[in-house]
Amino acid sequence: MKLADFDYHLPAECIAQHPLYPRDSSRLMVLNRKNNIIEHHIFRDIVDFINPGDTLVFNDSRVIPARLKGKIEGTDRAAEILLLKRLGNGRWEALVRPGKKLFPGSRISLPGMRPEVQSVTATIMERLENGLRVLSFSDDASLEQIGEMPLPPYIKARLDDRERYQTVYSRETGSAAAPTAGLHFTEELLNRLKQKGVNLAFVTLHIGLDTFQPVRVEDPARHHIHSEYGVLDETTAGQINLTKRSGKRVIAVGTTSVRLLEASAISGSVLPFSGPVSLYILPGFQFKVTDAVITNFHLPRSTLLMMISAFAGRETVLQSYGTARQLGYRFYSFGDAMLIL
Repeated sequence: MKLADFDYHLPAECIAQHPLYPRDSSRLMVLNRKNNIIEHHIFRDIVDFINPGDTLVFNDSRVIPARLKGKIEGTDRAAEILLLKRLGNGRWEALVRPGKKLFPGSRISLPGMRPEVQSVTATIMERLENGLRVLSFSDDASLEQIGEMPLPPYIKARLDDRERYQTVYSRETGSAAAPTAGLHFTEELLNRLKQKGVNLAFVTLHIGLDTFQPVRVEDPARHHIHSEYGVLDETTAGQINLTKRSGKRVIAVGTTSVRLLEASAISGSVLPFSGPVSLYILPGFQFKVTDAVITNFHLPRSTLLMMISAFAGRETVLQSYGTARQLGYRFYSFGDAMLIL
């Protein structure tokens, strides 16, 4: 297995720059793993493919306005902070630019974006590996007012409505990026699923550094994946185990839900879980819980593409991506979706 095995060409015009309105009007590719048959639908049609008694598992993590812009105190140099993990007591783990210029004790002044919002000072406390820093903020509570949404670098267009980079069911603040497969769901669509008898279960996995870190080693097995904090409570674990015992399907909404589900299933059954998740899923992985996946189209050479290849087969996935390109599907965070059965 080589990194090049997960590469593909994507023209820039295939990368979605704006979310569609309404959310559930995106296209939906349905891939059946048993016969490799592909169907093409609109996302709201997903109700037709999910049966009463099935359980959909959503990641309810909410994105923080994690991109902060300011100046290094005592200079005119611009600085940028990308918040990744809250450590408590006003301290955060973050990526900082320009990293080479910022040592413990360096301070960054972050101005308020509106007159009623005061400026905040960030102090570098510790240098970590891979360009990470531990920062202490003078006013942790004001960060949401001065921050910007951390859109991926391939999205060049301005996002006027912050909520379009949040799922409609988001509630647990802490992610540096959205669980994008869930962006297609509307309140109306969720209600239609519940009325059909589909169970809706919610877990939390705060998305962090690996969303921004490409795989750089030729052997993907040597890539180091960073941990992300996850929670799967006792009620949700019971619901998922009941679904499996009943012969119904557990359908993960997004790769983050897959990671947490499979990490919590050490004994075959799902156990309540709270803590760091560092599960790295590559082809050859044996899935214990996940029966189907709803996901977007992922970047080449990414750990997310590797996970989907583990679930559906690398050649099948890359062939389906080729079909999506030919038919004008929209790729990445604001793009269209796949349902893999």
